Amino acid sequence: MTVPDAHHAAPEEAFYRILLVEDDQGDALLVEELLHDTGLRFELTTRATLAGTRAELSSHDVDCVLLDLHLPDVSGTDAIASVRALAPHTAVIVLTGLSETQAGAEAMSAGAQDYLVKDQVEAELLRRTVSYAVYRSRTERQAVEAQRAHLRDEENARLERGLLPQPILDTSTVTVTARYLPGAERALLGGDFLDVVEGDDGLLHAVVGDVSGHGPDAAALGVCLRIAWRSLILGGHRGSELLRLMERILIAERGPQHLFATCTLLTLDQQAATATLHLAGHHEPLLTASEGTREVATAYGIALGIAPALANWPATVTPLPTTGALTVYTDGLTEGHNGPGGERLGAEGLLALIRDLPPTDPAALVDRLIKETQARNAGRHTDDVAVLRLDWDNRRHPSP
Repeated sequence: MTVPDAHHAAPEEAFYRILLVEDDQGDALLVEELLHDTGLRFELTTRATLAGTRAELSSHDVDCVLLDLHLPDVSGTDAIASVRALAPHTAVIVLTGLSETQAGAEAMSAGAQDYLVKDQVEAELLRRTVSYAVYRSRTERQAVEAQRAHLRDEENARLERGLLPQPILDTSTVTVTARYLPGAERALLGGDFLDVVEGDDGLLHAVVGDVSGHGPDAAALGVCLRIAWRSLILGGHRGSELLRLMERILIAERGPQHLFATCTLLTLDQQAATATLHLAGHHEPLLTASEGTREVATAYGIALGIAPALANWPATVTPLPTTGALTVYTDGLTEGHNGPGGERLGAEGLLALIRDLPPTDPAALVDRLIKETQARNAGRHTDDVAVLRLDWDNRRHPSP
């Protein structure tokens, strides 16, 4: 490995990590001397075989490969194809001999950025060739990364439409606030899902769920379960029967990964002033009334997809205040850290945090709550967060 002396370097220029693949020691020495004469800031590593090149590219970042086409273990355009396969976004400049009149054109067709004839190379030509080749390869890499980011954003948008649909509210006066944050920046949405539908029975039905795992497989299964829930609700299915059907769909769609899902089913009856809850491995929702916010004591059932033979999801009917709110959330909201120590926030910490928040409208309150929990966690625990809050005020909208 060779690094040029400081007096040869141009401080304003980029720094290049160059790999010379050449089995002729005389030619390798000539190229090294020319590189010193270019004034480029560089670090040079020399390898004599494709095997050595493979090891170098797999363990170090390289900006430019100067490649001889005649190596002991590979030759011709096969050498270019091998290097491009190992480092598809690294500039490749082929070194040819005078007698190889077609080698340069074939090298360019095979994926090299440029080529040089060994006995006709001078320092200025080498400087320009390396600089332009690296610039082109970096531009190509940026274009590829931009395209990947665009495709990822499009996929996120499709998943978001599937996981966060528009509520179906025909006559309901309930205010719906829904939020979803992926666990990591620019990550695909995970398996959290939620939905709200007003049924033909005039009741408001809601679901919040969490598929185990992260990434596209969990997200796809979350979308599947969310759509299944909406279809089943509109088809008249309710409670344990609905959960049993959702579990069958989960098992059929999850494939070999054996994913499972937790969820809360909620049916809000404003006329009767009650909420019917079914918990499938999920934690208890929060009820907000004039005296404050508390957890709703709710009977538990097993998560979907773990033990179908033991499936049992008892219903809990909870009386509701005239004015209030129900909040259902996934565990990404409470599993993070509660400040600089190792303590987790948990449900108790969440309730304490809610008590300390100034009163405001539901959307601003949910946003502030998520922001505060993330600030306390400080990025140490990453999980998706889904929050659904339903607010009602029957003083302004009395039941018929």
